[in-house]
Amino acid sequence: MRYMQVLLVLIFCSFLPDSSAQAVPGPTEQLKPTLNVLLDILLDPSLKGSEHKEARRAKIMGHVTQRFDFREMSQRVIGREWRSLSQEQQDYFQELFTKLLENAYIGKFESYSGQEVQYIGERIRDERAIVSTQIENNSQWLPVDYIMINKEAQWMVYDINIEGVSLVRNYMEQFKSILRRDKFDGLIKLLEEKNRTFE
Repeated sequence: MRYMQVLLVLIFCSFLPDSSAQAVPGPTEQLKPTLNVLLDILLDPSLKGSEHKEARRAKIMGHVTQRFDFREMSQRVIGREWRSLSQEQQDYFQELFTKLLENAYIGKFESYSGQEVQYIGERIRDERAIVSTQIENNSQWLPVDYIMINKEAQWMVYDINIEGVSLVRNYMEQFKSILRRDKFDGLIKLLEEKNRTFE
């Protein structure tokens, strides 16, 4: 009789929903901690100023790379050309492009001084999601959308849309004409020179 009770309990449990599957956090829930840490770093008095730029950027990039898929970004801005590149070329382009984004975009956010950030909502469709936020800017609200892709239960940012302008599409259009005119080697040279101007 006891054996039958145990068997019934096991059968019943097998029909219960998998709590671990339900516990997978959504895109906003996964993105928010990364952005919170990023803002904390920008507000840290010990990391303020140009003399702490290197340490500040290192901490920022250490956290950002956990939630931002720079490989996916790199592949998308290159487009079809990506498949013809060697592994070494892909890796080097990703390195240069990531550095460009660090210089061009994180540099803009380093003036952050505690402005309010609001999470407006999220839209999920299959393995893609958009997390909509807005940040206070001179008494106005600046809309910032994070475009994300689900990779093995990890929601990763692969594009940022600021005031309706896609970061990836913007660079993709620029790089398309450079690739057409100067090929991949020309694009690499341009990125190397551009990054040197930020030093």
